[in-house]
Amino acid sequence: MTEPIDVFVNSLERDQPPPFSTPMLRAIWHGLRGDWDAAHELAQAQNDAEGAWVHAWLHRIEGDLGNADYWYQRARRQSRHDETRDEGLDIARTLIQSISRG
Repeated sequence: MTEPIDVFVNSLERDQPPPFSTPMLRAIWHGLRGDWDAAHELAQAQNDAEGAWVHAWLHRIEGDLGNADYWYQRARRQSRHDETRDEGLDIARTLIQSISRG
């Protein structure tokens, strides 16, 4: 059986995110595909810790580290300094796990 994270990663080469994608998973999907504006619009629309975490990651991609740090604080997450793709996939894994538990 294919794991949901594998379905998500494989969808990055397709025209649509997987059907199980929440708004924040769609934001990650767009961000990993280089569509920062679409991703940012989704992240701005969600006013909770998940939205703040995705928002922080997007500002890291943009190179606006001061703004990223603000959003990491709002998300109650540590700032990261590794590859942004790795962080995006880690966020996607966490969001997918929360769907599975929900």
